[in-house]
Amino acid sequence: MGSDDVLTVRGLRKRYRGRRGVQANDGIDLDVAAGQVVGLLGHNGAGKTTLVNQVVGLVLPDAGTIHLDGIDAVADPHQARQRVSIQAQANVPITGLTPRRAIELVGRIRGGDRTAVRRSAATLIEALDLGPWADTPAEKVSGGIARLTAFAMTVVEPGRLVVLDEPTNDVDPVRRRLLWQQIRALADSGRGVLLVTHNVREAERVVDRLAVLDHGVVLAEDTPAGLTAPLQGSLTVEVDLSPGTPLLWHPAVRPGTDARGRATGTVRAQDAAEVVRWAQDEVGAGRLERYALTPASLEDVYVSLVGDEHHATTAPVGEAA
Repeated sequence: MGSDDVLTVRGLRKRYRGRRGVQANDGIDLDVAAGQVVGLLGHNGAGKTTLVNQVVGLVLPDAGTIHLDGIDAVADPHQARQRVSIQAQANVPITGLTPRRAIELVGRIRGGDRTAVRRSAATLIEALDLGPWADTPAEKVSGGIARLTAFAMTVVEPGRLVVLDEPTNDVDPVRRRLLWQQIRALADSGRGVLLVTHNVREAERVVDRLAVLDHGVVLAEDTPAGLTAPLQGSLTVEVDLSPGTPLLWHPAVRPGTDARGRATGTVRAQDAAEVVRWAQDEVGAGRLERYALTPASLEDVYVSLVGDEHHATTAPVGEAA
């Protein structure tokens, strides 16, 4: 365990005893250092939630070790939980409270000084543009505002490790950018952040390192640049289809994702000019509305690692994958 590691997981295994005996985690190693945002990327059912539940002491592993800020989280889960803040997928019900009151209450429960908590809550409300709803009864706010409130409740008095499970679900695009800024600022203040997501494009925005999880196994773990390095020399081609028009890719394109009228694929750099000519012809014929070529992305890495069957992981924020 490194001196600046907030979370160290080694050889973590968990199998659920049941009719199908699901191996949720199968020998996972994972590190989160202070000042880092580490993304945990995987499709629904990849084992992300089971891993998080073990980190925060809700599920006992079958084997392996978890150290959280130097505490053995398996042997002493109570002490470990005091060092972690978590935003779960499901928002905590705050019926009868306003967002401001809910944020301040959590800060006080976590031991924060009253004045400091009020100041921190006010700062978060302003940073996330929650002001118009800050003093509105929670039952009258939208799902996106409730999600932002849940984030603020998590970080108003943050632990050494902050776990964020799909934090941007239901959040509108403008406030989503503000949320990413706050996630980055949280790590820059010295916290370790474990960002759990199934959305590849989200992960690429903010992470320092990324672990790709599939069927309970970490398939790859590196910086975004390190993960995309093997695909250097490849480009991503993205197209928007005209309504009701089937897509017939150019032979040089390796198909990737295909959902809701938008499709992506990869192409070797030496074939890019030919594919651009094909795309221009398709636009001219009315079969495509738009096309773009970009350098290889984490989405391409993800598809190459887990296969095309999980390409729905790139669903827009707020939609189930």
